[in-house]
Amino acid sequence: MMIGSEFLKPDFTIVRRTETANLLALIKELMPHDCGKELIRLGGQGDGGYLIPDDLEGIEYCFSPGVGTLSRFESDLADLGIKSFLADFSVDGPSVNRPEFTFDKKFLGPSDHGDFITLASWKDKYIKNYMGDFILQMDIEGGEYEVILNAPDALLNQFRIMVIEFHRLNSLLDLFAFSFMSSVFRKILHNFEVAHIHPNNCSDSLQVDDIEIPRVMEFTFLNKRRVSSRKLLDMFPHKLDEDNTADAPALHLPRCWFS
Repeated sequence: MMIGSEFLKPDFTIVRRTETANLLALIKELMPHDCGKELIRLGGQGDGGYLIPDDLEGIEYCFSPGVGTLSRFESDLADLGIKSFLADFSVDGPSVNRPEFTFDKKFLGPSDHGDFITLASWKDKYIKNYMGDFILQMDIEGGEYEVILNAPDALLNQFRIMVIEFHRLNSLLDLFAFSFMSSVFRKILHNFEVAHIHPNNCSDSLQVDDIEIPRVMEFTFLNKRRVSSRKLLDMFPHKLDEDNTADAPALHLPRCWFS
């Protein structure tokens, strides 16, 4: 069989496509629900602001890998009495210095070597025997999949709320990537409900048949032990949602992700 020369260029890859039924089944599992907690916004407007359930009482610590140039979310938590552990090898510290912040110049990763530290080792470094609830706010440019797969189930279950920005979601159409990525989501869904999804308009979305997949989306998860109701949400964007990038076209959650 002859393959057209355009498919032999360096920026093209031939992959086996995920079956539509399997992709739709995963999307259905990830549909956001009203979990009985009102959503609030922390981190200000635009990038760095996230919607989370108003269920912070009793939480003492947040783990926040992927610092970049913004620390408004962690600063808002500090105003509420929640301390944050921050980690990012690409910067020398958070943009704001506060006594509630503890910074490590490390990347969060699937193993402890060189510039990387695992979530379990990071927790043990500071509060090894602490058994209370945490918050996770993770934006690590694609490394989130390996970090979640590597994390012990018991440690993940200590997080009451997790906000994770998932990258390269268009790769769900690749059968090999789908197997890997879906295992990450299903590991999370074992103990968590999806409380909110917000596409990041720093990138666009990919349309295939009736399925639209934004390439980057922020997921908010609430631990099932904190869920008091479970009603499928049917209206997006949320009134508190804000575009991440002011000079890019708005990108709302496609209907196939909630309807």
